[in-house]
Amino acid sequence: MSLMSQLSTASWAWVRLPGRRQEDCCRTCCPPARPGSEMTQSFGSGDYTDFYSSRHHATNVGVMFRGTENPLMPNWLHLPVGYHGRASSVVVSGTPIRRPKGQMRPDDSKPPVYGACKLLDFELETAFFVGPGNKFGEPIPISKAHEHIFGMVLMNDWSARDIQKWEYVPLGPFLGKSFGTTISPWVVPMDALMPFAVPNQEQDPKPLPYLRHDQPYTFDINLSVTLKGEGMNQAATVCRSNFKYMYWTMLQQLTHHSVNGCNLRPGDLLASGTISGPEPESFGCMLELSWKGTRAIELGNGQTRKFLLDGDEVIITGQCQGDGYRIGFGQCAGKVLPALSAA
Repeated sequence: MSLMSQLSTASWAWVRLPGRRQEDCCRTCCPPARPGSEMTQSFGSGDYTDFYSSRHHATNVGVMFRGTENPLMPNWLHLPVGYHGRASSVVVSGTPIRRPKGQMRPDDSKPPVYGACKLLDFELETAFFVGPGNKFGEPIPISKAHEHIFGMVLMNDWSARDIQKWEYVPLGPFLGKSFGTTISPWVVPMDALMPFAVPNQEQDPKPLPYLRHDQPYTFDINLSVTLKGEGMNQAATVCRSNFKYMYWTMLQQLTHHSVNGCNLRPGDLLASGTISGPEPESFGCMLELSWKGTRAIELGNGQTRKFLLDGDEVIITGQCQGDGYRIGFGQCAGKVLPALSAA
């Protein structure tokens, strides 16, 4: 099976390079994936892993839930933290997302309850597809990691914060994440993104030798998130961020993923985790933008949000700006449907 056929969830990107006209796009032979099509229904044999690699995001969440003295967990500065997600519920842009149900404990003094999520959130992320895999039991050294990364997509890792809060101890995310993850329809190859590489974030303390690399592998990708609720004439921008804020690089993520001998396969999807910058307007999820629901996010014309409402459409866009040309990823969009009523 060819690499292209194994990466059937999204089409290859058409990259607009200098001098290339829009109408030269190979949309006829490489059409974008569409909601509900065979291309969007599963990854085949692909797996999905989500990391937690933005220091700004991890620090903000730590401050909210643990205070300012020790916002980062002891392991965070030593390895790219991640968890195995659910590949079957990764869908292409335009696919509606149903508000999930599950267990929550909104009042810590009372027993848990079952019902529809009330604290639904988006997460601004990117992700990359693995190209060539590795043999079972044989780690990928960081010097070879770039050879195993094919290309990138935008991602919205939808999150049910109230379900997540109750269930995540001690094993991490489960039903609060697995109900839906949206990706953009074009895979942008790394060769097209290399001109936009910028110096990596300084890492202190230095990671262990197997995670060290000098190659710039952080990228200047401008990212934005807009939200359009029912009755709104136009979408409101709620976040402007950049992939260059990431602390752990994709090379480190892939190398760490395989260091125990885990075999990665062509088409596996590895995600960045929420991408937040240093300023409030660059926070990459509503949990941060509303600071755990204590601040209203202004959308204009009297509309505000703390978390997502039914009918809200979230649209993530990203682009690299070159000299006279631009490389984009297509939209990563999804609209929230109401929870199913009780049978």
